Amino acid sequence: MINYVRLLLFPFAILYGFVILLRNKLYDWGIFKSYEFDLPVICIGNLVVGGSGKTPTTEYIVRLLADYKIAILSRGYGRETKGFLLADKNSTAKIIGDEPMQYFQKFPTITVAVCEDRVKGINVLKDTHDVILLDDAYQHREVKAGFNILLFEFDKLMKMQFLLPMGNLREPLRNYDRANAVLITKSPNPVNMVDQVEVRRKIDTSLDLRISFSSIKYGELTHLFTKEIKHDIISFEIFLLTGIANPKPLLTYLNQFSQYIHSFEYPDHHDFSQRNINELIKAFNEHPAKEKIIITTEKDSQRLLGDNLKDLLLNLPIYYLPIEIELAPKDKFTFDKNILDYVASTKRIS
Repeated sequence: MINYVRLLLFPFAILYGFVILLRNKLYDWGIFKSYEFDLPVICIGNLVVGGSGKTPTTEYIVRLLADYKIAILSRGYGRETKGFLLADKNSTAKIIGDEPMQYFQKFPTITVAVCEDRVKGINVLKDTHDVILLDDAYQHREVKAGFNILLFEFDKLMKMQFLLPMGNLREPLRNYDRANAVLITKSPNPVNMVDQVEVRRKIDTSLDLRISFSSIKYGELTHLFTKEIKHDIISFEIFLLTGIANPKPLLTYLNQFSQYIHSFEYPDHHDFSQRNINELIKAFNEHPAKEKIIITTEKDSQRLLGDNLKDLLLNLPIYYLPIEIELAPKDKFTFDKNILDYVASTKRIS
């Protein structure tokens, strides 16, 4: 059935592809203006709709550039506000978005801002920062970033990809050529040689030195409110709440600890309602298991802290699971060095 629907959508994918091709050419030819800036601007993005690991990759870059004054500029997907906003102590996921809220809580020494107009946002931030990280801006051609990091999720890259609306590609796969670094995320650890060759066959070998592989590194379960760390959940009954693009890697990870997982899955950036949470709580309370726990992702946890949901969850054992990216040892040196060299060599115009 899915294949028939895709065939019906094929003409629309062709039309979409033509529009994207024309748009990119107009930027390449200078008919549509791109703005450059006199400080390092690093873009972290992807070609595919949905999660590819942009948030943990952005956090990795923040840690890598810890000696610089950094600002993260995001569109603030899912927020209920407009225009340029700086994250502060009064911010919530509804005001600035879940990912910016996560950055703000994890990195108190950096600036987190949201603005749908990235040029405007950079102009506000540039005089008081050393580096600006653009979260999910690979298609935002109005800004000519000095360094583009393009992410591909390993499993998706190994399958046939189609343009929207036939598939999930925002742009043709060959548009990786604008990237300064290509990071394959959520890879097996280690990646076998056959799969490495297949990835490099799909991505032009002239970019070979720019291709790196990374896997997910899970942190410690952290209580949503008390920040208590939970170490042992072997054989616990797990009630998993997710609103992310691809919960499968998380499910696979948690299956190492328990075969008893009740998954409550919602679309990416889902705005959890009281009804959603009450359904979860009802299932949790009615289950007879003595050892049981509610687990969510760190990004999803930001949307659970609003006053309308927080009171429902206060007395429950609800924990979030942080993630980081871990680069393959043979790739880490080159990946890090390319970014550090770019930042060090990009000087402001005096």
